[in-house]
Amino acid sequence: MKSSEDLSIGELAERFGLPTHVLRHWESMGLLRPARQTGGRRSYGHADLERVALIRMGKEAGFTLPELRSLLSTASPMDHRDLLRRHVAKLEERISRARAAKELIEHALACPHSFAECEHARERIAAHIPPPGGLTDV
Repeated sequence: MKSSEDLSIGELAERFGLPTHVLRHWESMGLLRPARQTGGRRSYGHADLERVALIRMGKEAGFTLPELRSLLSTASPMDHRDLLRRHVAKLEERISRARAAKELIEHALACPHSFAECEHARERIAAHIPPPGGLTDV
């Protein structure tokens, strides 16, 4: 008999607003391990609800599925301090780029000049032109 907390894959997907194939993919990645009922049907309980919430929180924070698999492979994400530190550095870089983009847009909104006439815009555009020989990622 089905417990009041057991959910089918469709019910769990609907509760989180996800397509069922996403939950199946997360299962194939080792992020979810639903119980199996007779006939092989997946059954999700309260712990699975928390797990899906954690996965979604991690994705919102910018973690990849392999990173989340590592973080959730132990009882505490703090067991993966190096991964967390690297992610904080990536977030800081993204925040820095977002702030620079915001400042440029705010300047464009306030500036009475076109990009061709605005010295600030000209400097920013020039800074994004690769040198002769192109960019190197070596």
